[in-house]
Amino acid sequence: MATSSIPIQITEAELKLLQTLIYQECGMYFDERRAHFLHDRLHRRLKACGLDSFYGYYRLLTSHEGKGELGALLENLTVNETSFFRNKPQLELFHKVILEDLLRRKQDRRDWSIRLWSAGCSTGQEPYTMAMLVCDALAYYYLRNPLPFEMPSPKPLIPPPWKVEILASDINYSVLRTAQEAVYSELNMEPVDYAYRLRYFDKVGDKYAVKKSLKELVHFDFHNLKTEFLPARNDIIFCRNVMIYFDEAEQKRLIEKFYRCLNTEGYLLVGHAESLFGLSDKFRMVHQNNGTAYQRIEVVNG
Repeated sequence: MATSSIPIQITEAELKLLQTLIYQECGMYFDERRAHFLHDRLHRRLKACGLDSFYGYYRLLTSHEGKGELGALLENLTVNETSFFRNKPQLELFHKVILEDLLRRKQDRRDWSIRLWSAGCSTGQEPYTMAMLVCDALAYYYLRNPLPFEMPSPKPLIPPPWKVEILASDINYSVLRTAQEAVYSELNMEPVDYAYRLRYFDKVGDKYAVKKSLKELVHFDFHNLKTEFLPARNDIIFCRNVMIYFDEAEQKRLIEKFYRCLNTEGYLLVGHAESLFGLSDKFRMVHQNNGTAYQRIEVVNG
């Protein structure tokens, strides 16, 4: 067991070995600029495991018994920064343009199902924001395009015959637990205006709990974007501030997977500092009032 408080010396070769293992496991890439961050997190995990050598820790990570520790290390390497209504210009584009286009196309085909995926959902603010905006967009759309279906009483969030499913996934089990609890502090709620708080949250003491009817639209699951087994048949995918962890080769592979996971003319929304430029020619950019998204281009076989 480690008894000394002197930091364990980790060589460049050992750090490279760890970088390779992480890259193979989940596609996260740590270049020279982020080596210090990796070094710091590695020291934390060595201390937590009571180990005094990199070799012992690496053996643990690559053993069958070490699967849990590998998960703990990966959790420590992701920065789970998120908030409600993050990147408002993009959400405005999603709410007013993308959903309007999607609902119109769906109604034309008599396809009443809407499927969205929040990839890298962190503590849940993104998928719940998506759910609120979908409910809003559907309510407005329904007012202008009423359908000959009897409205149940009390009035549901999703007007029949529409069905909405939002899948939210992450590689970090602890943030998924927080997301499923769906209880947020006043600080978390700062970006949420009064009307949304009233409609979609219950005040519980000094916290806010997502209402059951909204919560039921979102399904949380563990997913590693490195794998091939990803949720298919999505109309819209949000994957914001996740690709920054990957190198260019892994980014290209991920975008190709997203292309396959999207329905015809589906949309992909990435982070404010991320772009598909130079990575894929299978999407067209949709841009309005500083909001950006990418729509799947359908290849016509001659």
